[in-house]
Amino acid sequence: MLIRKTVLAAASCMALNAWAADAPEVKVGVLTDMSGTYASMGGAGSVAAAQLAIDECLKGPCKGMKIELVSADNQNKADVGAAKAREWFDRQGVTAIADLTNSAVALAVQNVAKEKNRIALFSGPATTALTNKSCSPVGFHWMFDTYSQSVGGAKATVQAGGKSWFFLTVDYAFGHSLEADTAKMVKKLGGTVVGQVRHPLNNSDYASFLLQAQSSGAQVVALANGGQDTVNAVKQAKEFGVSGGSQRLVALLIFLSDLRALGNDNAQGLTYVDGFYWDFDDGTRQWSDRFAKAYKGLKPTMTQAGVYSSVLHYLKAVAAAGTTDGDKVAEQMRKLPIEDPIMHNASIRADGRVIHDMYLYEVKKPDEKKGEWDYSKLIATIPAADAFSPLSESTCPLVKN
Repeated sequence: MLIRKTVLAAASCMALNAWAADAPEVKVGVLTDMSGTYASMGGAGSVAAAQLAIDECLKGPCKGMKIELVSADNQNKADVGAAKAREWFDRQGVTAIADLTNSAVALAVQNVAKEKNRIALFSGPATTALTNKSCSPVGFHWMFDTYSQSVGGAKATVQAGGKSWFFLTVDYAFGHSLEADTAKMVKKLGGTVVGQVRHPLNNSDYASFLLQAQSSGAQVVALANGGQDTVNAVKQAKEFGVSGGSQRLVALLIFLSDLRALGNDNAQGLTYVDGFYWDFDDGTRQWSDRFAKAYKGLKPTMTQAGVYSSVLHYLKAVAAAGTTDGDKVAEQMRKLPIEDPIMHNASIRADGRVIHDMYLYEVKKPDEKKGEWDYSKLIATIPAADAFSPLSESTCPLVKN
């Protein structure tokens, strides 16, 4: 018996060594905003989240694999992002790029990844074009998009009496898409859009825009922007009396990092849609504690949580496929179930859209807050099937209607 056990142990060790020798070498690149308006919701926190995914996979299905992590600042510029992606793929052996916290950058990188047959994992950008006309067989949109952000927010606001809307929109692909999707939903629910104004990315002064919103007489002033732009707009809206009076302020895309920057005093009463909140259940709390230990004691945003989930799923698919070839890994990604503490009722569609439950939250009043990170309360769950644009309406060439 002892001899047999020794032989079996030796055989197992030989098999593991053979797997380690043949295992594909993986290099994940996190291409994110390290210094601009989206740095707090992605940035270095996204890099930390990707490392958590790598460490976890190496203990399980990726055991024996060589996995490297690199990162870079996309500067919120499409040409910079595309150039970095091409350099990574051509010269540094990067096999997948994650995060992409800017819609224009994401669309540019999508094209490069498709050309090079490498995986692109989008957790930071919001444009629905990534899974419509610009979709790719090796591109996966992981966390949220402009449709998911418009559905819950628009429904809740219109049903509460907010029928007339005015949009304050950041002037590039993300803002245009967010405004268009929300306006479509408002009109579908019987509301009206009385006007809109567009502002540049990384804007600091919203006075003239807020005056236009006030003079419009709209019941709802909707912020179709994100990151520091949203923080600045919310703070100044309060100073101008846009929120809390006859007009209601709605942030169509806001992150936990934004709420921390605003505080409950400024953000109280804001309703917003989120794909991940640290305090949702035991699983999210435990994972968020791990993230906080790895990254400055901070709780994760939904973008950072999405980076973890997408990178972990990608690595599992590489392990299952035994290769880093984009088309073969993409096939495995669509086959494997998404299993982690981040996503609930998740699956990957033919267009690359990852559908999952989304959530409608409301920011608590200061006297409701029970702890440092206790910012919001859950209002409703939006089921995965309802949270994202119907596949029947997709313009993605990969979808067979």
